[in-house]
Amino acid sequence: MATAPAAPQHEPEIAMRWLSIGAAIASISVVGIAIGLGVPLLSVILESRGYSATMIGANTAVAGIASILAAPFATPLAIRFGVVPTMLGMIVAGGLAFVGFYFAPAFWMWFPLRAVLHFALTVLFILSEFWISTSAPPHRRGLVLGLYATVLSLGFAFGPFLFSLVGSTGFAPFGITFALVMLAALPVASAWRESPRLSGPATQVANGFARYIWMVPMATAAVLVFGAVETGGFALFPVYGSRIGYSEADAALLLTAVGLGNVVLQIPLGLLSDRMRDRRHLLVICALVGLVGVLALPSVSGNWHASAAILFLWGGVVAGLYTIGLAHLGARLSGRDLASANAAFVLCYGIGMLIGPQAIGIGMDIAGPDGFAWSIALFFSLYLALAAFRLAVRAPSADRA
Repeated sequence: MATAPAAPQHEPEIAMRWLSIGAAIASISVVGIAIGLGVPLLSVILESRGYSATMIGANTAVAGIASILAAPFATPLAIRFGVVPTMLGMIVAGGLAFVGFYFAPAFWMWFPLRAVLHFALTVLFILSEFWISTSAPPHRRGLVLGLYATVLSLGFAFGPFLFSLVGSTGFAPFGITFALVMLAALPVASAWRESPRLSGPATQVANGFARYIWMVPMATAAVLVFGAVETGGFALFPVYGSRIGYSEADAALLLTAVGLGNVVLQIPLGLLSDRMRDRRHLLVICALVGLVGVLALPSVSGNWHASAAILFLWGGVVAGLYTIGLAHLGARLSGRDLASANAAFVLCYGIGMLIGPQAIGIGMDIAGPDGFAWSIALFFSLYLALAAFRLAVRAPSADRA
């Protein structure tokens, strides 16, 4: 297995470029709102039409396939067309695909629409994170990435809250989301001149990016687990909530609690990661909290306030799997290597999106509502087993993954 390249002794001093950072964060807010509102909205619509949790999970899993297919193309597209034009194109494509769900009469049509939507969102993920990392000075990278994750979490929190207000009927939830997506393109366009430039053979970039997966296995496995539990949890929690007796609005507000936990905890986690010699230990702590929290969920399912409290802490800490792993990449790589590493990182997130909804949906069909928590717990358990192996066989060192 390949080992990570040695960390540089001195990273170049760069100024905080707030216009670039703000533009990239604005684009990623699109992702948060689209997933936070769109994923539960589409699941509720399918549930109301009589589709099983397994079929809902299968349609949601298309998002993972699209992300896997999109990841190798993000950097070559940015090299060919430029970072900002590529991002603006993805914003428009994602917005149109989301509106398309409203006008698509047949279930099979939702599969290509889901693929287009999440192809666009994946490219936005990769290029936004690359832009943010290149715009942040090394000594404040944890703070900036914590801020990025906080805004993304605000999108996740705002999406379900908006869903609880507008419901799942009519054009309103689709039209509101489309309008917000289009507004988010404005700051991206305003920072056009400050966007990073990428150069090099696009085909070589596409063919070589996957090797970055094996450089930091604990970090890439962490984001895979996060993708699985986040996407599967958001997609099927409304179904889980309805099956244990919660109303549509109450279940949506519990998802808002998850998003609010993300908002509160990402900056502290990012700052803490900057001060830790070995980020693997913080990743293990996040996974342990995820395991304990989800196993506690069935025992408090009849108490909305207790469930909200657990989900608040759980959601914030589990999201640290993404933030901490991303900070690690930014500290070790730069330029085209960083863009390619972000692509590999998001590829693993896409794999999680692919297997998570399907696994959780099957778990619920087999074991009933409790299968929701047990399926998610399995992902955390497998990650902790990997972490135990890596920590046992490798001597501790700074940021070794």
